[in-house]
Amino acid sequence: MEYKLGIQVFLLLFWRSALDALVSENDGGWSSNPEYSLTDEGPCNIDIWDKASLSHRQFIQQYAYSKPVILKGFSDNTKFQFLCSKSSLLQQYGERMVRLSTANTYSYRKVDVRFEEFVDLLLRPQSMDTLGSDTLYFFGDNNFTEWHSLFENYKAPRYMLPHTTGAYSFGIAGPGTGVPFHWHGPGYSEVIYGRKRLFLYPPDKAPHFHPNYTTLSWVKDTYPYLLEEKPIECTIRPGEVLYFPDRWWHATLNLDTSVFISTFLG
Repeated sequence: MEYKLGIQVFLLLFWRSALDALVSENDGGWSSNPEYSLTDEGPCNIDIWDKASLSHRQFIQQYAYSKPVILKGFSDNTKFQFLCSKSSLLQQYGERMVRLSTANTYSYRKVDVRFEEFVDLLLRPQSMDTLGSDTLYFFGDNNFTEWHSLFENYKAPRYMLPHTTGAYSFGIAGPGTGVPFHWHGPGYSEVIYGRKRLFLYPPDKAPHFHPNYTTLSWVKDTYPYLLEEKPIECTIRPGEVLYFPDRWWHATLNLDTSVFISTFLG
């Protein structure tokens, strides 16, 4: 009797462990305390297309040079997502150095830390009163030689602009973090884990913002009072990709601990 009971307890613990692992894999092990995640996803006023309904010709004619669009299911990055789980990245890159940037519009300060140190000590929710110059953000400064084995498994969005190639920028950030408004050439932003809220303005409508205030403070102190100057915006999730045209102003806000990658076209 005791033997059978022991087997039952073992099986119960085994399946509970397996279930916990399965649940963890859904967020890659990156989920933080739910109370730190942001609940307001905001409206979505950006066109959304799935892979079966938007042709390359339509993309070029309707969006490539004129307005943003969200693409769903255009590429299968299941393997890349698995490789970006917390345990996988720590095992592969834990001892490698990564370069962090200050999270303001004109970022100049850089800090080099071990990836493991970033994950264990610096990957935290954004404080409302912290300035961008005091917020360290892991995005963009990737050593492509060291990270090549990861990036070679990423399937970039299929629609390229004529005479351009893509350059990757990979990042991980805590809830409430993000980059304030800035602009550059055209590109894509894809979420691997978590949710990312994005705000955009066309080149001829520069938003009102302080370059050293975080996106979180802008959402709290400025966004609610906008009248005729509301942004184009949406929240994207894993498997969704936002395309933004050349010179469009954009700001990001991570609603959860997020893993993400951008493809800049140039």
